[in-house]
Amino acid sequence: MPTVANAAEQPGLPDAPDMQLQSAGQPAANAVQPPAKAGSERSASDAGDVSGTVTDIYGDVVPGATVLIEGSKASERQSQAANDNGFFEFKNVASGDSYRVRVEAGGFEPWVSAPVTLASGQFFDVSGIKLKLKDEVSSITVVANTEQVATEQVHLEEQQRVLGFIPNFYVVYDSKDAVPLSAKLKFQMAYKVSVDPVNIAGAALLAGFNQAGDTPDYQQGLKGYGQRFGAAYANGVTDIMFGGAILPSIFHQDPRYFYQGTGTVKSRLGHALSNPFIARGDNGHRQINISSMGGDLISSALSNTYYPDSNRGASLVFGGFLLSTGERELSSVIQEFVLRKFTPAAKR
Repeated sequence: MPTVANAAEQPGLPDAPDMQLQSAGQPAANAVQPPAKAGSERSASDAGDVSGTVTDIYGDVVPGATVLIEGSKASERQSQAANDNGFFEFKNVASGDSYRVRVEAGGFEPWVSAPVTLASGQFFDVSGIKLKLKDEVSSITVVANTEQVATEQVHLEEQQRVLGFIPNFYVVYDSKDAVPLSAKLKFQMAYKVSVDPVNIAGAALLAGFNQAGDTPDYQQGLKGYGQRFGAAYANGVTDIMFGGAILPSIFHQDPRYFYQGTGTVKSRLGHALSNPFIARGDNGHRQINISSMGGDLISSALSNTYYPDSNRGASLVFGGFLLSTGERELSSVIQEFVLRKFTPAAKR
């Protein structure tokens, strides 16, 4: 490749910008190169380039890192910041000298290359720049999307059990950092509660109490017990599916109880008692709890399809609604003041 003589070798020529070559072997008329750097007299053919990309040990680029190249002479020292892609390039580096490349970035240990000796006109790529975190860096901020965070939070909530075995999934103890649930997660939680063996056993126990009280008006005996068990289990499943999944997905509301835990007893009591009527929307705002009240009402209405004729009617629907709402208020108060102490997973 032909070269154009450096202005430092042509005394008397004024400073001028680079001029393009017209054709191979033919320099442009009056072509002049920029002056050489102070303390250096060399032609362009004697210079080379040193470049590279700054990454961390995981292969992620480190933009803005400070990169220095140092030769044996004090004049052969340059520095620059890596660009947004972690790339750097030093041009017109004198050949024949030995250089080291040093990289520094906040939170990382400095990185120094092995000696680099440039041949005339060489383009040298510095490979293997892998910055390590400093020992004193004790935490890393990981950015995840909302769906990933919600999935992990639900996973933790599904481990919450009172006394280690009674499901306590629908309570959020870390209310400040809670994120909204997707429809998929709302249905997942409702399904896991519905099929949990403890809840099935609870329906069986309730059926036994109803059998003893001869209510609803099914017959006695094993068949009557089976009918009462089916009714009790259906009541619970329809309530949790409509109030905990279907309606919250439609109206974009969070079906969980958000534990307050601080403030006066009056403040915490008011928070708990309002839970059946005030919900947290997926947008973070307080809303009328259509999901909870609607779920109780729909569940009570559906019971008209499988309860005995003598028990059906408006009284079953609205009586069931009032009973469910009262039970929800009571459970919220117990949740606010008692259950955390007996939920081992909530203490972590």
